[in-house]
Amino acid sequence: MAKIRTDLMQGTLELLILKTLSRGTMHGYGIAQHIHQTVDDVIRIEDGSLYPALYRMEERGWVQSQWGVSENNRRAKFYKLTRAGRKQLDGEQANWQRISQAITRILRTA
Repeated sequence: MAKIRTDLMQGTLELLILKTLSRGTMHGYGIAQHIHQTVDDVIRIEDGSLYPALYRMEERGWVQSQWGVSENNRRAKFYKLTRAGRKQLDGEQANWQRISQAITRILRTA
């Protein structure tokens, strides 16, 4: 069966990253892998989207990073959620719930 391309709505990538980091500190590859595995590979996060999003989020104070060593003994940048990031996650989740409920209502009536 052919894979169907799934585009993310504007801002959804940041929500997925924030939620993933709420589980604990992770490096970029680990973040992408967690998302892919959790959604059974329906959503693919490309490096060209992931790392710019992480840099933007770091500039906004939502995540902090520090260099460390990964599981396979390679140097990697690890990201963790800040207090501002947790607050942003709460707001993003509430907004996502509101939007998804509205879309569900439309789909039920169409």
